[in-house]
Amino acid sequence: MSVLLSDTALLFGRYARQTLRSKFQMLFGALMPLLYLVFFGPLLTNLPLGSQGDSWQVLVPGLLLQLGLFGALFAGFSVIIEQQHGVLERMRATPVSRLALLLGRVLRDAALFVFQAVLVVLAATALGLRAPLGGILTGFAFVGVLTIALASLSYALALKVSRPQDFGPLINGVSMPSMLLSGLMLPMALAPGWLDVLSHFMPFRYLVDAMRAGYVGDYTGTAMLYGVLMSAALVVAAVTVGTRVFRKAGA
Repeated sequence: MSVLLSDTALLFGRYARQTLRSKFQMLFGALMPLLYLVFFGPLLTNLPLGSQGDSWQVLVPGLLLQLGLFGALFAGFSVIIEQQHGVLERMRATPVSRLALLLGRVLRDAALFVFQAVLVVLAATALGLRAPLGGILTGFAFVGVLTIALASLSYALALKVSRPQDFGPLINGVSMPSMLLSGLMLPMALAPGWLDVLSHFMPFRYLVDAMRAGYVGDYTGTAMLYGVLMSAALVVAAVTVGTRVFRKAGA
C-alpha cells in the first residue's frame, strides 16, 4: 500500500506540474460554463423550472457536472499523445504500480476540474447564486468523483483506440446524449413522460439531482442518497475497468 501511495503521489506531482505550467489549460476549461452562466442563465430567471430553488440553484449544479463530463471524457487524448511519443513505452520499463499510473492521472484531473468548478461557483455567486456552503462543498465532491470515474474510462478507451481521429468521434457520441438525457441544463421534470423515464437509465441524472438537492439544503432526501450510491458505483466500476486495461496494455 505504501508503494502504491508513493507511486501515485509521484505521478500526480508529475502531471500536476505539467498542468501548472499551462495556465491556459487551467482557465480555458471553465470558459464554456462561464459563457452559459452569462448568456443562458439570465434567460431562466423568471421561468418556472419545476424544481426546488431558483434558476441559479438549478443551472449551476448542471454546469459543474457538464464541466466534469466533457473535460474528463476527453482526458484520454493525453494518453494517445504519450503513446505516440513513446512516454508510455518508457513507463512500461519501470517498476511503478499500474494502478498508480491510472490514479496519478485521474487525481490530477479531479483537482483541475474542482479548481475550475470553484471559479464557476464564484462567478455564479456574483451573478446571483445563493446556496448553502454544505451544498456547494457537496457539489465539488460530486464533480471530483465524476471526474475520476469518467477520466478512468477515457484513459482505458484511449489505450484501446490509440488514434485521435477515432477517439474524438467516439467521445462526442457518448458525451452529447449523456448531457441531454441527464437534465444537466434543465430539470427532467420539464420533459414529457417518455423522456423523463428514459433519463432514469442515465446515471448522471442521479448526480445532478443530488447536487440540486444539496444547493437547496436537502442533504437527507432520496435524491442525495441515490446520487451518493450512483457516484460510488460509478467510481468503483470505472477505476476497476481502467486498471485492468492499463495492466493488459502493459502501460
